[in-house]
Amino acid sequence: MGSEDVPQQPQRGAEDAGVAAEVRLLVARVDALERELAAMRAAAPAPAAPPPRPAATAEAPSKAGSEDGMAGPVPLPPAPPVAIADARPSSSLESRLGAQVFNRIGIVAVLFGAALFLKLAIDNHWIGPVGRILIGLAAGAGLVLWSERFRRKGFPAFSYSLKAIGTGVLYLSLWAAFQLYHLLPAEAALGGMILVTAWNAYMAWVQDAELLAAYALVGGLATPLLLSTGGNHEIFLFTYLLAIDVATVVLVRMKPWQRLLLGAFPITVGYFIGWYSKFYEEPAFAVTTIFVGLFFVVFASVPLGLATKKGEAAAARMRSFGHVLTEILLPLGSAAFVSLALYSVMQDSGRHWFLPWLMLILAAVYLLIMRMPQGPVSAAMHLSLAVVFLTIAIPLKASGHWITVAWLVEGVSLLWVAVRVARSHADGAAGSSSANPSRVLRWLSAGSFVLGLGGVIAMPIWFGAGVVDSIFNHSVATALIGAAAFGASVWLALRTRRVDRASWPAWSQFAFIAMIAANVVAMLLSLREILTSRYGIQPHAAFVSADFGMALIGIALLAGVAYASLRIALGDETTLLWAQLSGGTLIAINVVALLTGVREIEALWPVTSSNPDAQLQQALAVSAFLMVYGAILLAVGFWKRTAFIRWQALILLVFTIGKTFVYDMRNLSQGYRVVSFLGLGALLMAVSFAYQKDWLALREPRSVQDAKPLHEAGPDR
Repeated sequence: MGSEDVPQQPQRGAEDAGVAAEVRLLVARVDALERELAAMRAAAPAPAAPPPRPAATAEAPSKAGSEDGMAGPVPLPPAPPVAIADARPSSSLESRLGAQVFNRIGIVAVLFGAALFLKLAIDNHWIGPVGRILIGLAAGAGLVLWSERFRRKGFPAFSYSLKAIGTGVLYLSLWAAFQLYHLLPAEAALGGMILVTAWNAYMAWVQDAELLAAYALVGGLATPLLLSTGGNHEIFLFTYLLAIDVATVVLVRMKPWQRLLLGAFPITVGYFIGWYSKFYEEPAFAVTTIFVGLFFVVFASVPLGLATKKGEAAAARMRSFGHVLTEILLPLGSAAFVSLALYSVMQDSGRHWFLPWLMLILAAVYLLIMRMPQGPVSAAMHLSLAVVFLTIAIPLKASGHWITVAWLVEGVSLLWVAVRVARSHADGAAGSSSANPSRVLRWLSAGSFVLGLGGVIAMPIWFGAGVVDSIFNHSVATALIGAAAFGASVWLALRTRRVDRASWPAWSQFAFIAMIAANVVAMLLSLREILTSRYGIQPHAAFVSADFGMALIGIALLAGVAYASLRIALGDETTLLWAQLSGGTLIAINVVALLTGVREIEALWPVTSSNPDAQLQQALAVSAFLMVYGAILLAVGFWKRTAFIRWQALILLVFTIGKTFVYDMRNLSQGYRVVSFLGLGALLMAVSFAYQKDWLALREPRSVQDAKPLHEAGPDR
């Protein structure tokens, strides 16, 4: 050590002392932070990950000291990791069993023992009616207050259960005070229940507890059923239900608790149906109508004011089940409830004459609702419902034709709404979610169409053997409306191809099934001509009967389906279904046309005792008709260059050959037999000549050499 090093020793000692003091200060800070973190973990519902130990902090003073003239940072040994204990140690099975399971079993045992004691006291008349009601009120209020202790200790679900039990006891006590013991007038009991309902709604809102709201709703709605004595208390019952429904709707508008409506609306409708089927009489018309209107106003107000905003939040909302419930299912349910309830009330009160005006009023109401602030889906739903009510706003009679028309129009309206929703929310709301509103509306539309098609099929005109005087009747008109509805649905469904590519396969299948339904309607129109009345005993006027006219309409509809299917097949190369549908429809056209022509030809020569040759004339005329039809069909096949039509013509000609050689040879007289064979032979020779000449170059080349152009062929060519 040199002489110059000696003066530096006190300086280095001072530096070491300063660094040690700073290290102790940092360690103290880290310990304090760890204690604060442990306290925060104990208070938080879920433990947070501990922050990393600030290792770079120890270097900061060294750097600062270096800048102040020190020799440089002094390297410190790495600090050992400090294990931070979890503020909530894992409890053992014994601890959970003693602290939680036994606690809850004890609560149930105490409640059960208290209930047994009360039953014993009531059976022995130790407690009178007033005491029972007071005990019930005190017990209910006590349970509600006691539940707060469990909520503050981190048992929210158990706390909500106790609140539900307590409020249910309050409901039961007030109902019993009025219904069983007659201690309270109806007004006082009703006021108390409304206060309990309002208190439940307030607690659910303050504590943000949907489960508590559901418990309270179930308890409140179950009270009338559990304590019903079979009496008719219409005003009290419906006022009570109205109070619960209003509280539920208020909660739904303030909180995203749309699932509460799954309990409130169906149970309200169930109570109304139960009361109506047992107690309704004509004197209660005014009161019942008012309550039906009030229930309708309450539930119809749910989607109002819920205008959808643009962006990701709107897309998520469009995919939610709550959106489907409030803006699609609830408007449909409300419309069905108010229309059917008022229909029943007026029908049973002898006011059938007012039903058309009722439908007009409902249509006007829904048009008014549509103008109010709301989301696009609910606005479209309300417009479609207005269209439905306008459709059936005519005198409703025993005939079910207008009901069928209403289903068909509703199907088109719902599908129009579905297409509009798909076009408006193609970028954000489209997807495979089961809560996609467009998908839900499409299924609802399909259900309406199924009911409408069932109504068309169930009409007795298609299967009755009686005489139909005119084609201008309700059944034919309804069938034409059905065909138009299915055609409109095909057009609407195919419009979504450019805007809803994700769901295009489902839309295409919907259009395909709707086209098949149009075919079914067309076949129904032709059914009397080709089958039902064909073998009846009533006389049939050839070519002027209503059956013939309906068959022509059916053939025209089939032709339209075949043409439309072919156009769609040419534009959609991803599937062969449309081409196959077009081909099958062409076959159906030919079958219906042949059977129709044969029947009308047979009607020209009715078999009677005064005309013994009528059967021979019929057979010859039918053979001639089949030959001419086959020739025309073959000509069309050559003209359109389609082997599909030509093969149908050839099959028909083969059938005609068989008929001529088997039936005509045996049954026709010699003169008719000659005409039949000569006609068939001439037709077959002409067909054979056309194929042999190969005017349309239908034959395949025998080799590659034959396929060459004439100027490229060799000398043998």
